[in-house]
Amino acid sequence: MTTQSPPRPAFRQLPFMGVIRVNEAAFKVGYSMGDPNWSNLGQGQPEVGDLSSYGAPPRIESMTIDINDHGYGHVEGLPELRDMVAAHYNRLYRQGKSSQYTKDNICLAAGGRLALSRIGSTLESMKLGYFTPDYTAYEDLMTTFHRLNPVHIELPAETGFRISPEELEARVDRDDLGALLISNPCNPTGVVIKGEELAAWVDMARRRNVTLLMDEFYSHYNYDGSNTPVSSAEFVEDVNEDPVVIIDGLTKCFRYPGWRIGWVVAPTHVITALTAAGSFLDGGPCRPMQRPAMEVLQPDRADQETNALRKAFMEKRDLVVERLTAMGVTFPCEPQGTFYAYGYVGDLPAPLNTGLGFMKEAFKHRVLTVPGEYFDVNPNREREGQSPLTPYIRFSYGPPIDNVRAGLDRLAEMVKAANG
Repeated sequence: MTTQSPPRPAFRQLPFMGVIRVNEAAFKVGYSMGDPNWSNLGQGQPEVGDLSSYGAPPRIESMTIDINDHGYGHVEGLPELRDMVAAHYNRLYRQGKSSQYTKDNICLAAGGRLALSRIGSTLESMKLGYFTPDYTAYEDLMTTFHRLNPVHIELPAETGFRISPEELEARVDRDDLGALLISNPCNPTGVVIKGEELAAWVDMARRRNVTLLMDEFYSHYNYDGSNTPVSSAEFVEDVNEDPVVIIDGLTKCFRYPGWRIGWVVAPTHVITALTAAGSFLDGGPCRPMQRPAMEVLQPDRADQETNALRKAFMEKRDLVVERLTAMGVTFPCEPQGTFYAYGYVGDLPAPLNTGLGFMKEAFKHRVLTVPGEYFDVNPNREREGQSPLTPYIRFSYGPPIDNVRAGLDRLAEMVKAANG
């Protein structure tokens, strides 16, 4: 009699990451998406409704589908939209420069995560530098694509979650890095690398031939008073030679996350590789949704939208920082961009003095938040022990201001009760 071995599982079990993890826990205690009695200060979604009081154009509420758009589209996206994305970058960042982006420097994808997946599938075997705290999806990216050898670079709170260009270049040299991956402006801290500092990053990449993978989905959330966006595209010398790859889209800066329109801006040989990857990964972005995307990127309308969102979200940023500071939350770096505030809760009474404890107690007050340790990107669990980000929380001020204010009121009641 032979004994059969137990069947091997066909699929490995993947953990939920970041906000999805929070949402799953919140669902179990009564939360439902869109419930006005809850404040979702966790999810990374900007409010998608009317901001006309801040000068925003009307929301696009209808579209006409051309009969041809029921068919397959280009894997790299419609040429007309790619032309518009290139023109958008040239207008904002490359006026007067001899080297200009064209549609051949643009690849569209169904959102930023898919754009990152295409990038991960095409990168050669190399050491990839990544930072903490940073965007949670990077962990799965580096775990999934085994040709990548992740190299951790910690951005400690004591430095305001920053690294100087000189120190960064020393790490590139010491660790023989082939690429660097970072969100700028940074999710979750709100740190913005810009001006001379960002120019130094691009210059280092050019001299060292290190590929910069710049996740710029919050590029227009810049609160320095200049009313201008931030992009490494400004400091590229030759769009087809400099090793700078930019990921962005309509999700955050134009407040259309459900459209799933993202893009990559890169040298032409990179776009060719990403298009080949898309041919087997996903087949290309939704063709009908690319038509209204062209309307969103009309220059006057685009500027009207992004100027308005800076006004609206700066008001919410100031409200959130002021109210949380009064509760005893401190900020190693007040947010200069994005719509997140990354606060230290270690001085609050237990159980509010850890991210997980704060999150669980906040559920009782109908508020979602994200524990800071979820942004301790740690592919393959290569670092052990308690995360230095355990006493942090990421607060999102993405929802409408009245909902944000209501959530802050309930958090204030929670902290007051904990203080006795």
